[in-house]
Amino acid sequence: MADVNDRMPALYIGHGAPPLLDDPLWSGQLAQWAANLPRPTAILIVSAHWESAPVMLSANGAPLVYDFGGFAPRYYQMTYETPDATALAGRVAAMMPANEPVHQHTSRGLDHGAWVPLKIMYPAGDIPVLQMSLPTSDPTRLLELGKRLRPLRDEGVLVIGSGFLTHGLPFLTEFRIDAAAPGWSTDFDAWAADAMRRGDVDALANYRAEAPGMPYSHPTVEHYTPLFVTLGAATDPEEPGEQVIDGFWMGLSKRSLQVA
Repeated sequence: MADVNDRMPALYIGHGAPPLLDDPLWSGQLAQWAANLPRPTAILIVSAHWESAPVMLSANGAPLVYDFGGFAPRYYQMTYETPDATALAGRVAAMMPANEPVHQHTSRGLDHGAWVPLKIMYPAGDIPVLQMSLPTSDPTRLLELGKRLRPLRDEGVLVIGSGFLTHGLPFLTEFRIDAAAPGWSTDFDAWAADAMRRGDVDALANYRAEAPGMPYSHPTVEHYTPLFVTLGAATDPEEPGEQVIDGFWMGLSKRSLQVA
């Protein structure tokens, strides 16, 4: 086993929408973040945009999923080809309990919660990428899933939970990148930032009851819950991580976390 100091970190990132690719501020932050990390041997990413149980894994070499609407045509022509991730898929499948078999999808590629940020972070596309479905919204079960994935970090695999710390799209009134953040978004962001700073996993998991700005910040919770895969993959989930990116994008919190 690798020394704890040699382990890859685990990340929770805000993935934005396709226009993130044209935002010099946030894309610059993501690119710099990736440049500061050790080079991964492979990437395992769990995106808010693939909710499916049992756990499913993306197909090697499959076309990208353009799971968005209303954007410029060029976004639907983008590609992100990466090396074969079959070996990683086999490792992940072997880590799951015998009574929770993993489904290897035959045709599903990376969705925009994976390929949009990764095109910025690793633009050469020369690192194998495997996407895993989000099988539940239960923080306890997702923490356990992350714990099962933890040994991958000793093998140089970068584990990423990809979502958005606030995601109240139905309640936005402006759709500019620099739009002011609504109160429900700033309130939830400040609460989560404080809980992360204290390493308070219990509070983060009890967000429905404790977090201000609910349910406006998360009318559905799939953009928040990938955080628990990241925390579960941490060496110590209650050890405060580094909040590498903060601020707002279209009024939504882009706060992102790195854990050791």
